[in-house]
Amino acid sequence: MDIRPLHTEQDYNDALKVLSALVDADPAPGTAEGDHLEILATLVENYESHHFPMELPDPIEAIKFRMEQEGLSASDMRPYLGNLNRVYEVLNRKRGLSLAMIRRLNRGLKIPAEVLIAEA
Repeated sequence: MDIRPLHTEQDYNDALKVLSALVDADPAPGTAEGDHLEILATLVENYESHHFPMELPDPIEAIKFRMEQEGLSASDMRPYLGNLNRVYEVLNRKRGLSLAMIRRLNRGLKIPAEVLIAEA
């Protein structure tokens, strides 16, 4: 097992090839191949987070995405955003999210606070 940091794009591409083969082989956890897969996945994830950072999604789009995931309607959003009129105002970008709304959305729907406080 040749494990080393990924410094270049070539290192990254080589690691992806090996990682793909390991995933296809589906080694058991705790085996040498399983450990190799776990370590290589961590190295690839670290490389990607530094070289291909993802921007936070738009807060309203994140809410709509979670609604779609959970099969929630506008009425279902009342505990998080207030009365139905306010729900539509928020979803249509006519009203911003308040701190109380952000807290409720974060606790209830598990939408990360850093996503909800981002500028729309």
